[in-house]
Amino acid sequence: MGRVTERRKVLRIRDGHVSTRPDTLVAEEPLEIRLNGKPLAITMRTPGDDFPLAAGFLVSEGVLATDADLQNIVYCAGATEDGSNTYNVVDVRTTPGVELPDITLERNVYTTSSCGLCGKASLDAVRTTARFPIADTPPVRLTPELLASLPDRLREAQRVFDRTGGLHAAALFDEEGELVDIREDVGRHNAVDKLVGRALQNGELPLSRSILMVSGRASFELAQKAVMAGIPVLAAVSAPSSLAVDLAAESGLTLIGFLRGSSMNVYAGEDRIALESAVAQA
Repeated sequence: MGRVTERRKVLRIRDGHVSTRPDTLVAEEPLEIRLNGKPLAITMRTPGDDFPLAAGFLVSEGVLATDADLQNIVYCAGATEDGSNTYNVVDVRTTPGVELPDITLERNVYTTSSCGLCGKASLDAVRTTARFPIADTPPVRLTPELLASLPDRLREAQRVFDRTGGLHAAALFDEEGELVDIREDVGRHNAVDKLVGRALQNGELPLSRSILMVSGRASFELAQKAVMAGIPVLAAVSAPSSLAVDLAAESGLTLIGFLRGSSMNVYAGEDRIALESAVAQA
């Protein structure tokens, strides 16, 4: 099975001094996801948590909603000419009787570590396949101070990033700001799938009292995954895309971007932000 990190020799130049040394890099390998024996998608990922990754991906595609929908997930042998198991192909078996929706969602079969969906067709697809309308009753209420603490807590929990500097992360926090789970991957969308897939396997969907915190930007695809898992709040350290904001506004998702220090932009769902301790300015 592939490792999370690999070592490579590099030429290092520092202040005019040249040396060679080994460097630790994050591993990146393809993962083919099959559904009931049929090829569905290929994603470039960091090996590890492959079963939750596949399960989470299928939550975002509207195929799985609860652990009862999932029969099993296995690695597939015979992926190479000599029949060996590369541990880069998984087959997800749904429980007999589970109705499979249209899982294309205008998606190409090959996805990359930065892929996303785009256009009105994507909004329509999420609207028609979402199993968990965002319904945090009573609504989650978050102070700016609590939100401001999340990026540092995310960063502190990134163990592989400390060794490589090359991984994105996604974390689930509860409404009190306590870290529930964190996953790392070369792709933010894979890290989110690993979180959601683990929650599905544990019978914890929908994640209606959770905050999803991601490194980097908030793409449409990340907003989609939050909505499909019933997550009411998505926060990112960088910018959201315009389509992510459109989806958040339409679905009731609270979307926060540029969450750095005590500063943040709330692009949608501002009703969940408790502003009593902040001074509102025009």
